[in-house]
Amino acid sequence: MTPAPQTPPPRKRVVIAGGGTAGWVAATALIRQLAGLIDVTLVESDDIGTVGVGESTIPTIRTFHHFIGVDEDAFIRATNATFKLGIAFEGWDRTDARYFHAFGSVGRSTFVADFQHFWMEARRHGFAGDYGDYSLELQAAAQHRFALDRDETLAYAYHLDATAYARFLRSIAEPAGVRRVEGRITQVQQAADDGRITALVLESGERIEGDLFIDCTGFRALLIEQTLKTGFDDWSHWLPTDRAFAVQSTATEAPVPFTRAVAHGEGWRWKIPLQHRVGNGLVYSSAHLSDDEARARLLAGIDGEPLFEPRLLRFTTGMRRQVWNGNCLSLGLASGFVEPLESTSIHLVMVAVTWLIQHFPFGDDSAALAERFNARSRREWEQVRDFIILHYHLTHRDETPFWQSRRTLDIPDSLATRIALFRESAMAYQDQDELFRTDSWVEVMLGQGILPNAHHRLPSTMPAAQLQTALTDLKRGIAAKVGGLPKHADFLRRYA
Repeated sequence: MTPAPQTPPPRKRVVIAGGGTAGWVAATALIRQLAGLIDVTLVESDDIGTVGVGESTIPTIRTFHHFIGVDEDAFIRATNATFKLGIAFEGWDRTDARYFHAFGSVGRSTFVADFQHFWMEARRHGFAGDYGDYSLELQAAAQHRFALDRDETLAYAYHLDATAYARFLRSIAEPAGVRRVEGRITQVQQAADDGRITALVLESGERIEGDLFIDCTGFRALLIEQTLKTGFDDWSHWLPTDRAFAVQSTATEAPVPFTRAVAHGEGWRWKIPLQHRVGNGLVYSSAHLSDDEARARLLAGIDGEPLFEPRLLRFTTGMRRQVWNGNCLSLGLASGFVEPLESTSIHLVMVAVTWLIQHFPFGDDSAALAERFNARSRREWEQVRDFIILHYHLTHRDETPFWQSRRTLDIPDSLATRIALFRESAMAYQDQDELFRTDSWVEVMLGQGILPNAHHRLPSTMPAAQLQTALTDLKRGIAAKVGGLPKHADFLRRYA
């Protein structure tokens, strides 16, 4: 007897509260990967603005774009994007010091010893040169050069217009099946028995029911905190910068392929070049600098004309105790905030959405999925937190109370262990699921003034002349590649 055909289970209803980058990243990825299995509704109000200043990214955005099928050419045109090879840190170790955190790999490593050990051995012999001499991305950035090629020689990310990026993703998501509802959320309804969210009620009276709710309401955290009272772990004792002024300005020079992060007496400032303008911001500790002084300092350091009145953003560094609570997942600023020093905000949204797709709650019970998701998220956020603290703590600056307090900071044990390991033996590492590569940790620790006391002795088994030849060949190869690249501005004109 032929069994009766099984009725497929109903589609899971996903409701995204809030738009902006986080909301439309989530909507686009979910509908592109799980179309036919879920229905996606995004609720946003044109009357509620977004932060919209996350304009600098890291190379993981390219992997995510490939995952969701974003065309790079269309993306570049739609967002007025430029290319980014890393971040120039100015005045962080000392007021007159500068170093570069480049994307990509530095030098060549072996299975036994990473490249910094070979560089340390060459330094012992007096022919090492600068560590950055062996980074293709750093050398290209220094000469303001860039190009795309089939071999993907350069590791790169983007500077982008965040508002335009959200519009671009919306133009993909809506035709693919995402339903957008315009309106303000006035009520979040919950089940009487277990407190799970059942629906969002809009100002118009419309009721949006769902099975899974994604909170993209920014710092308001309307669902995850105001409704579910999830709790927040405050990290401001480690990262006391709690405010930023942001403003866009006219461009006065050709865009360079890197972000500038310039330290000042009570924090730092960013400069992000797009095709048509420049993004500027000043991050600071309100306990050490007044808002009026910060605004004046930002405007005094801008080269072009400001395009609007600087916007003040208030924030507390930290994260939700659970980014997934019940049937609610928080993304972006609703889940927490680690200041934008290493351009991680968009990445944290994208990796969370990717994990959600991998761990999507198709069953009736999602407690175990949420527990695993929360554990992975906490590891990721804490490792990002530690990497940001590293820039502040490893400094010789002591001219202001702000920098004096950073030098004497009681840092997390997880970071203290990393610093001690590198200082002692030049060892660095990248854990599973960790964003920042071994190369990144080495570049920043060297750039912030740590010179290890020892290194792996494997390179000493190589004759010094052979090591010198190998390093010389590396530099020559990099110089030849960089010399063949066009200027970044010229490439952009032809490409975009």
